[in-house]
Amino acid sequence: SRLEGAFPICIRALQMCMHETYMDCPYYEQLMYVGDTRLEILATYALTRDDRLPRKAIEMFGESRLTRGLTRSSYPDWQDQIIPPFSLWWVCMLHDYSLWRDDLEFVRKHLPGARGVLDHFWNCIAKDGKEAGLLRCPEGWPFTDWTTAGWVFGIPPDAYRGFSGIINWHLVYTLERAAELEDAAGEPELAKLNRRRAATLAKAVDAAFWNEDSGLYADELSHERYSEHAQCLALLSGHMPQEKISKVKDGLFSNERLARTTIYFMHYLFEACRTLKCTVRIFDLLGLWFGLKANGFRTTPEAPEPSRSDCHAWGAHPFYHAFATLAGVRPAAPGFSQVIIEPQPAHLGQIRLELPHPKGTIRLNLAFSSGKAKGSISLPAGVGGVFRFGGREVELAGGREISL
Repeated sequence: SRLEGAFPICIRALQMCMHETYMDCPYYEQLMYVGDTRLEILATYALTRDDRLPRKAIEMFGESRLTRGLTRSSYPDWQDQIIPPFSLWWVCMLHDYSLWRDDLEFVRKHLPGARGVLDHFWNCIAKDGKEAGLLRCPEGWPFTDWTTAGWVFGIPPDAYRGFSGIINWHLVYTLERAAELEDAAGEPELAKLNRRRAATLAKAVDAAFWNEDSGLYADELSHERYSEHAQCLALLSGHMPQEKISKVKDGLFSNERLARTTIYFMHYLFEACRTLKCTVRIFDLLGLWFGLKANGFRTTPEAPEPSRSDCHAWGAHPFYHAFATLAGVRPAAPGFSQVIIEPQPAHLGQIRLELPHPKGTIRLNLAFSSGKAKGSISLPAGVGGVFRFGGREVELAGGREISL
């Protein structure tokens, strides 16, 4: 009932920020920012099969790229503001599209732009000195989140033209997604290049930022400050050494020294909860959303109080996570040609949903008890998949209802 109460607020915020383009908010800047838009698009995929705005966003940010390779942070816009991490999120936005929609030619069209972004970042890798092998943050505003724990204007420690653990892990994360894009486009050599770069950088980042005493990755080379952001991106990159995962899991939810994510970056914290298979934590984190209606909100705010904007659609991402994380429905192959359904319902006893798919509708009606799932699943015709829960794996065929 708490989720059902929060969904209309998430959807209303998304609607208010969908015009001829997406936008961060309908009152202040009224601009389409990359970081906001990636999360708005993911919520859109869970809401409708209409992908005109996602396509337009990818197109426009691709057109916004400057000669040095990076996208503008917002577009269309009269100023050339650069937020380097947002250029990486644009590459991830293209990767999302390649999974959720079946249009390989559209993806191929924008791959040169994605390569340009990554080439610019790779050219910022230090070649000598004690920081050799690490990313020196590209020039621009390295906004990451509206965290207030010692961050100034959303900038992580040492992120302004320095060596930030957060931004370094962000590049590793993005290189892996770029590799999957290249595989989908039939460019295995470029996929291998991205994976080699990701592995090389991850090794350097692990050596430079890991702190054994705390069992966490530091935000800067001095190991004085730590954040949820660094741990999330390290986990999601796929390159965290296996023996360190349990330590990071413990610290992520218990270490009081960590700078906390706010509404925007909580999306990546929710993703980390999914990776760690501890989605019960998500319900603790959703307290802000559960309290919105009682506090008079009809849309999602930009950040916890004091907040400037009371309508910021990056806060709609819990709607996406209800489908993709709690119910566990995600693309398992490019073009959504295969589906993986791997629920992590936490304490929920039942999940019923309909998720729009390019070829029809995915339907779930599942009940959970004693670590087992019973119910039914149906996929569109021509779409295969697999269901996993409680150590059980069931092959799914499209075009008919499967009873569990």
